[in-house]
Amino acid sequence: MNIDLTHVNPFLNKDVVNELESRIPATYDTIYQKTGAGNDFLGWVSLPSEIDENLLADIEKTAAELRKKSEIFVVIGIGGSYLGARAVIEALQNHFAPLTGEKPLIVYAGHNMSEDYLHDLMAVLDKKDYSLAVISKSGTTTEPAIAFRILKQHIINKYGEQEAASRIVAITDKARGALKQLANVKGYKTYIVPDDVGGRFSVLTPVGLLPIAMAGIDIRALVKGAVEMERQCKANPTASNPVSQYAVVRQALYAQGLTNEIIVNYEPRLVYFSEWWKQLYGESHGKQHKGVFPASVTFSTDLHSMGQYIQDGLRNLFETVISVENANHELRIPMENDDLDQLNYIAGKRISEVNHKAELGTVLAHEDGGVPVIRITIPEVSALVLGQLIYFFEMACALSGYMLEVNPFDQPGVEAYKKNMFALLGKKGFEEKTAELNRRLEL
Repeated sequence: MNIDLTHVNPFLNKDVVNELESRIPATYDTIYQKTGAGNDFLGWVSLPSEIDENLLADIEKTAAELRKKSEIFVVIGIGGSYLGARAVIEALQNHFAPLTGEKPLIVYAGHNMSEDYLHDLMAVLDKKDYSLAVISKSGTTTEPAIAFRILKQHIINKYGEQEAASRIVAITDKARGALKQLANVKGYKTYIVPDDVGGRFSVLTPVGLLPIAMAGIDIRALVKGAVEMERQCKANPTASNPVSQYAVVRQALYAQGLTNEIIVNYEPRLVYFSEWWKQLYGESHGKQHKGVFPASVTFSTDLHSMGQYIQDGLRNLFETVISVENANHELRIPMENDDLDQLNYIAGKRISEVNHKAELGTVLAHEDGGVPVIRITIPEVSALVLGQLIYFFEMACALSGYMLEVNPFDQPGVEAYKKNMFALLGKKGFEEKTAELNRRLEL
């Protein structure tokens, strides 16, 4: 993979860039020596190279056993507990996986509280053989806990206690929490969420690896790619490596008043990778009234909806394009004698070539319109490359978070809505908050 700064350099204040670059070696040292804020959540830094062979083999074995008896596999989790896995799965499976008949189909629950969503899911599960993974350190996070309570009852009613237990995998804390306690009592297969890895950095733990393996994807290739990027960063902890360049440039643009970053892909299979990226950066940096706001678009689709604003709207944004050099399949545009659609001028060309020209044309147009564009080029969408890209963005997130002078590994703001929700639902211990909110709602 490579980073191209050609279309962002004209916008950069060189003094700002030089100052940020001078901080890179010390920032790497803060990460590797674990001396910064949130240092108890830096387990992801060396995670790829420390993944145990026995763990990979066990995950592959469990996935193989469950795949044999599952038409559907349900992943119950929210945020980092499902987004990383979904990003990889949807990037690597057939675009129309639900229609191919390949089993199991991976579906998701516990990432919302829609009654209709769960109703529809159970109506499908009534007619299909399925298994599930429930992912939660505590087992008490509201959204997945509700989904698991309902689906646990459903799977027991469908298969009976003993068989249901063989179809449930709990990915949770190694020793504590409601889910761990239940797993011990019921005999569920369990995997550990490491104490020092936060949810949004957990895709290379069993949190992501088991669902990805269930989708039939090569988890060893994914890990290998991450190991390669981990070693590249460690071998060159300076401002010259691509990870550092991305972190510096996005922070320099932010310092110059560009507060919104749009990640752009030209492949629909990367939509959920963009969703994973948005959580990673939004939750890591959005603190103390600071941070770049992360957004995403899929081109060329969104050029016909968001394109006008990006080209000609408020100039407080920049783009990061994930450019895929090679398609996995070949499809050429046919010649037609009447040429009513006026496409014969591109007849014989691969669709990927047209897509690349659309990308380059858009980059140049947006640059001309005052939008800086970072291009991250990857050779293909594969497990190996996605592993590299995951670690690339994780390390860049840590670097730019520390340069922003926030703790990139906590999420205190997420608790605010939970406290209000608990109070409004009448949870014990929130009586004072309940009274306060009721007074506000009566106004």
